[in-house]
Amino acid sequence: MQVLLTRWGNSLGLRIPKAMTEKIGLTDGSRVEVQMEDDRIVISSARPRYVLRDLLVGVTPDDMRDAFDWGEDVGREIVEE
Repeated sequence: MQVLLTRWGNSLGLRIPKAMTEKIGLTDGSRVEVQMEDDRIVISSARPRYVLRDLLVGVTPDDMRDAFDWGEDVGREIVEE
């Protein structure tokens, strides 16, 4: 499919047809990666950027304790209560 490049400030822009954007899940404001490969321009969906704080919302220290089994405490790891 061919599209027309148009001036956008000092850059050139192109319109991506709706059918293509729907197929790969792009919407207004989506981030994309733009790369050059030899004489081609490759546009692909950007990987999501995760922030640890957002990923751990609602996770408590008790939840984390149950997530790992390090085995029995030995040596100086033993805490007497």
